[in-house]
Amino acid sequence: MARPPVLTPQAENFPQWYQDVLDKAELASNGPARGTMVIRPYAYAIWERMQAQVDRRIKAAGAENVYFPLFIPNSYLEREAEHVEGFSPELAIVTHAGGKELAEPLVVRPTSETVFGEMMANWIQGHRDLPLLLNQWANVVRWELRPRTFLRTSEFLWQEGHTAHATRDDASAYARLIHESVYHEFLTGELAISVLLGRKTAKERFAGATDTLTCEAMMGDGKALQLATSHELGQNFAEAFDMNYLDVDGERRTCWTTSWGSSTRMVGGLIMAHGDDRGLVLPPRIAPFQVVIVPVRDQPEVMETVDRIATALGDQGVRVRVDRDTHLGLGRRVTAWELKGVPLRIEIGPRDLESGSAVLIRRDTAGKSAVPIDTLASTVPDLLVRIQHDITASARRRTEERTVEVDDLDSARAVARHGFARLPWNLVGVDGEASLAEDALTVRCLQREDGSLPRPEDDDDDLLAVVARAY
Repeated sequence: MARPPVLTPQAENFPQWYQDVLDKAELASNGPARGTMVIRPYAYAIWERMQAQVDRRIKAAGAENVYFPLFIPNSYLEREAEHVEGFSPELAIVTHAGGKELAEPLVVRPTSETVFGEMMANWIQGHRDLPLLLNQWANVVRWELRPRTFLRTSEFLWQEGHTAHATRDDASAYARLIHESVYHEFLTGELAISVLLGRKTAKERFAGATDTLTCEAMMGDGKALQLATSHELGQNFAEAFDMNYLDVDGERRTCWTTSWGSSTRMVGGLIMAHGDDRGLVLPPRIAPFQVVIVPVRDQPEVMETVDRIATALGDQGVRVRVDRDTHLGLGRRVTAWELKGVPLRIEIGPRDLESGSAVLIRRDTAGKSAVPIDTLASTVPDLLVRIQHDITASARRRTEERTVEVDDLDSARAVARHGFARLPWNLVGVDGEASLAEDALTVRCLQREDGSLPRPEDDDDDLLAVVARAY
């Protein structure tokens, strides 16, 4: 009798498949408070690699890391009316502490524009203090009505950048730099995700922003997931917090500000963008272990060879793990590593020692090949590069195949059941956007015809709208 599948098949029930992966691959569990999550070691190792790569790019863009308090005075949020209105349904508010009622309620940060605005206003005096480029790695709280692990939770981890500039053009250029050189390059280069760059509509932009740039990606079921955003805040927050500077002529000017962020939602996106019915499929650049060596039997000569291979691969910079749970059956161990999406598996047993070769199995294609043991140290690094390339190409191909150009709203509705529809924004407009929302469809972003990020001078009516179902 055939064994039942470990995971619910994607085609049968994609949301349940996602939950199964979280559980079976030991990624996360529900936290004790409603809507919270406990990130387990393997998923946290993925997040740490994400964090390190994004942080490196942020620093290369000139920003410095800081840390701001978790609690924000309620009066700070009230200074920017559109901002507080946008976040008020999600706020967690502390009214009592130390056994007493607080004189002023404290908001558990949903985002930090307001507290950054207060402090940056104190730090900025003259034009030589600009640009001020700051970034924070922290947790935030947004009280979710329909939580889903990694995608929407009441508490999650993220980075949020906040900057102040002397001119609108400088602020706009920096928001774009972060969006393209940090987020887009990371998502495509490290996570191998096919990303659509675009501008949010007025309805979808960040509360209090004058413009929002977004990275949208297609998941395995054809839905869209927003993975990172960059916001031009104009002078809204600067005016609210008296963020001024003296220019070269001694005139007092108001700063122009930006904010931008990415979060543990990227972990959920990674799972849903590449995963299959056997579990995770991790691109080698982000995988905690790029190679797992699985000895078929626990025999001294086998284990000696396994350790020698692991050392040789480690010397080549490969992140390698040896499976020493040989008391478990081979099938069970193989299934566990497939669930975790390790890019490359090396199996070796007594017969392989006799032939002088090991079996390499790619997680993305399940392709097998026999490779001489003595050449593994030179073969594996090149193969990992190939796997990264192929996963990237596969994600891009799926997005292209399931993105269809249409010329009316009814056609957009039909296409968006299974993928992305693109049509001129002037055929959608505000009324069409509202109509699509009634069918649980959203305009994910506005793009140039060639799919590139709009320029500040581009009029919305000259752009194409991307319509999709969304997480």
